[in-house]
Amino acid sequence: MKNYQLRRLSDQPILQTSDVKPAIDGFEVLGAFNPAACWFDGEILLLLRVAEAPRAEKGTILVPLLEDQNGVPVLTIKRFTEPDEDYDPRVVTIDGKQYLTSLSHLRLARSQDGIHFEIDIKPFLFPARMDESYGIEDARITFLEGKYWITYTAVSEHGPAVGLAVTTDFVTVERLGIILPPPNKDVALFPEKINGTYWLMHRPMVSDIGKPSIWLAESTDGVHWGKHRFLFGGRGLTDPAFAWEGGKIGGGPEPILTDEGWLLCYHGADATHAYSLALALLDKSDPTRVLDRSKAPLLSPELSWEREGFFPNVVFSNGWVMWPDESAQAGKIWVYYGAADSGVGLAELVQA
Repeated sequence: MKNYQLRRLSDQPILQTSDVKPAIDGFEVLGAFNPAACWFDGEILLLLRVAEAPRAEKGTILVPLLEDQNGVPVLTIKRFTEPDEDYDPRVVTIDGKQYLTSLSHLRLARSQDGIHFEIDIKPFLFPARMDESYGIEDARITFLEGKYWITYTAVSEHGPAVGLAVTTDFVTVERLGIILPPPNKDVALFPEKINGTYWLMHRPMVSDIGKPSIWLAESTDGVHWGKHRFLFGGRGLTDPAFAWEGGKIGGGPEPILTDEGWLLCYHGADATHAYSLALALLDKSDPTRVLDRSKAPLLSPELSWEREGFFPNVVFSNGWVMWPDESAQAGKIWVYYGAADSGVGLAELVQA
């Protein structure tokens, strides 16, 4: 993958947490990051992950989540006494049960130049089911067969699962439910059928044996998935030169079809949880065949706003856009990336 580079188009974030107003009364926005992206009706659309939390109360841990009340999911706030010992302010364990201290949803942002965005006040997708009770995170958008297929991480007390929704106009949206059970995430559909079937990449989460890796699956209807198979994992386990992807690995946005094959953006994390971006190339007619991979990361956290934030030392992309021929930036590929879980950066994928 020596012929590709990721070049930052700005040394400042194009969106940051302070640009987003809370959707819930009494809440504050903790982060706006990790956007899905697509071209729609003459504009670039982003689906931002917006993490909100109740305004802090001294000595109290506040947990926003959906609870089942007579068969209806209702947004509630649970209150717990703050422990005396140190604890992770993002994920807390109370009486043996884990909770998130923020609730994420997906928010639309629109731009004609791809740089200056207007952010909707209301959420586009807000947690509405008990399998989304802890939030909706990190979407991907694939335009396929006249519809925009949106995959996202649906988090509940049972872990992270993969939800699917579809829209044709980004006004109305239809949830199709959970397509992969927990624990799983980082799912993106391929933008066309291959050999008559739908394909997606996903990242099962492992426990005692194995490390996170990227897998493929097939479907005849885009909803029910099977033929799961391993695609690739991090090389840092056996080669210290690849330590940058030795801790975690996962797929990014939807693959792009090029003359050489399917171009895939993915993230790797090292042992310190610093995230970088890289590329892989898959065979056109058999995406289980990996033709090439980056020998080094194309983008790593270097700027202050990529290194400092809600979750430091992260560049993470789940959205890129190839500008259409009729646009001013025809043929260019712009990569939108979350930075330190606190803002959004922009880079261009170029061939050296």
